[in-house]
Amino acid sequence: MSFRTEHDSIGDLKVPKEALWGAQTQRAVHNFPISGIKPHPVFIKATVHIKKAAARFHSKAGVLDKKKADAIIKAADEILMKGQWIDQFVVDVYQAGAGTSHHMNTNEVLANRANEILGGKRGDYKWVHPNDHVNMGQSTNDVIPSALRLSGLLLIRDLLPVLGKLSETFFKKGKEFNKVYKSGRTHLQDAVPISLGQEFTAYGECLKRHRNRITAASNDLKELGIGGSAAGSGLNTHKDYAANMARLLSEQTGLKLVVHPNLFEAMQSLAPAVSVSNAIRNLTLDLIRIANDFRLMASGPTTGFGEISLPVLQPGSSIMPGKVNPVMAECLNMVCFQILGFDTTIAMASQAGQLELNVMMPVIAYNQNQMLTLLTQMLRVFDEKCVKGIKADKKKCLYFAESSVQIAAALNPVIGYEKAAEVVKTALKEGKTIRQVVLEKNLISEEKYSQTVKLNKIVDPHGRSAKRKL
Repeated sequence: MSFRTEHDSIGDLKVPKEALWGAQTQRAVHNFPISGIKPHPVFIKATVHIKKAAARFHSKAGVLDKKKADAIIKAADEILMKGQWIDQFVVDVYQAGAGTSHHMNTNEVLANRANEILGGKRGDYKWVHPNDHVNMGQSTNDVIPSALRLSGLLLIRDLLPVLGKLSETFFKKGKEFNKVYKSGRTHLQDAVPISLGQEFTAYGECLKRHRNRITAASNDLKELGIGGSAAGSGLNTHKDYAANMARLLSEQTGLKLVVHPNLFEAMQSLAPAVSVSNAIRNLTLDLIRIANDFRLMASGPTTGFGEISLPVLQPGSSIMPGKVNPVMAECLNMVCFQILGFDTTIAMASQAGQLELNVMMPVIAYNQNQMLTLLTQMLRVFDEKCVKGIKADKKKCLYFAESSVQIAAALNPVIGYEKAAEVVKTALKEGKTIRQVVLEKNLISEEKYSQTVKLNKIVDPHGRSAKRKL
């Protein structure tokens, strides 16, 4: 590999000749060979969006030469529109506090590419300088928290339709299974019969509500602290910079962004990222519950519940022939456990800031963006490869519904709780059905029993399922 020599405030340093990055990035590469994990592509683009908007504003305000600004904008668009140069962002996600290394990586890539556009060479900053021009009016301390917010919003924009689609799939399954009667279970013990459709409709409603909570939590991300500069005061910024940056970034991303009402608070507190993480964590906890319900209902097929069958995707054992496992539910669980780890990291990092800045932003950004990306892809796959293909075993479900001793609860208004409890005890002790015991004891007539103990009336006593739009 051939090298060029660059200079920064510390001294001279060799940089790979073909690299778009410069000396400060190279120092970070040497200093932080930690994980080998590079920044999330959306985080890269969020940072580049800020640089593009800044160049646009400063050019129009007359404080940045138009040719230089146009070159920076063109270099930014190569990344944003064409996906070029992503491989030039090489700083490990575990790096210097606040994200200065990633920030300078961005400044140097854009400066070098802008210089090339103007006819210069990589490493020659005589036309466009990474600090003086690409970073004009900016600081790591307002750029990185703004990029964190932008990347979160962009990834949530991808997540919400996927989550909404999965919710709708559950509602459709609820309609399909509306008359599949089964035993309810509470405490993993027999409970009154319900329909499989009611269970699935509840899942759909659950995810719908989580979608609304995530949307609400993301609103605080729309308040940007860009323009706060180094400590929140806006030192070295144009008086109109902050408001115009919110406007230009809204235009570039299609997001509805505003200036944070207190630029000091915007860099001190990362509560908006924590709120989003909390909303994702809460969704994750319910997803674990749903996945575990699937594993229980599909257990067997001969020695478990066997009430539903999940799509057959792959052999389940290297030794047991014909075995099939609930692999997508298992995969969802593992992804959710990982997301809980991301959430814990974000929570711990969010309280670790001191005074004017939370320097743990790089690890918060990494965990936030990984969390959202992983969840979006998992839910997309879970919908397509699991939920849509679920089938109900109507006979098995009906057998459990009719076998449940808790259909006796329907007799409470007729014979009273105490007598109904005695019926249940006798049925369990003697291995008889509730019907047999009631009739043998002459508690009510067979006609009255048939009128009282009807599965469709037990499952939906007020006819709500028929009225509800599933």
